[in-house]
Formats: sequence, C-alpha cells, structure tokens
Amino acid sequence: MSEQQFSVSVRVRGYETDVQGHLNQSVYLQYAEHARWELFLAAGITQADLVKAGIGPVVLETTIRYLRELRAGDEVTVGCAFLWGGGKAFRVEQTITRADGVVAAEITGVAGVLDLVERRLVPDPRERMRELATDPAPLGF
Repeated sequence: MSEQQFSVSVRVRGYETDVQGHLNQSVYLQYAEHARWELFLAAGITQADLVKAGIGPVVLETTIRYLRELRAGDEVTVGCAFLWGGGKAFRVEQTITRADGVVAAEITGVAGVLDLVERRLVPDPRERMRELATDPAPLGF
C-alpha cells in the first residue's frame, strides 16, 4: 500500500461489534467512508461545494483485506490516499491500524467523480477536485 498522508482516529464502539465481539465487517466500510469525507474537508471541500459544482465522488469497487481483529474500545487510525491516474477513475488506498501499530485491515478501491446532471463520470476527476480544493495537499497534489 502507498504511504497514506491523511488519517483520522476512531474508537471502536460496542454497538459496532458482532456476536464474536469483533468489529462488524460493514463498519470497516463506514470507517473508510468517514476518513474519505474528512480528507475532503481537510482539503477544503464540503458536500455543499460538490453539489454546487454539480459533481459527487462515487465508489466503483472496494476490496477489504481483514488482517487482525478489532474489538470494542480499540483505538484505530484510518489512513487514506488517493492515487490519481490519467483516466476517469482513480485508486483509493486505506489502512486501519490499531494503536499498537498492527494493521487490522487494508481497503482498496476504485472511485470516480460523477457529473450529477449527465450521470456520467467526469473525464478528469483530478482536475475537478483540484479546482474545488482550498488546500490540495490532502488530495495528494
């Protein structure tokens, strides 16, 4: 996985665990989504900014590798990096790391930026996001 320049901290809550006491598998996706939105905010991009621009980020594919269990009370860091290519889609790499430094999960995905009127991916998502950002560094620029 790439070096992730942006991260947020999360404490695993009891109601997020399953009968085995592990973090429920769907919550890993929620943590990843939370980190992505926080990254946008750190770059100066709000949901209102996206709506006003007529665009929105979309997830096209996600893969999760569960490496170690997470339990209620665990403090974790959710890292996030956008890897921009030359096409309509870009890669997203995220790690969920326990406080002891052990990586609990790796989440990789493919995303794009949807034109909300045309309902199609914009041809250059990197440039569209750069235009909106007041601080493009968290986006990997």
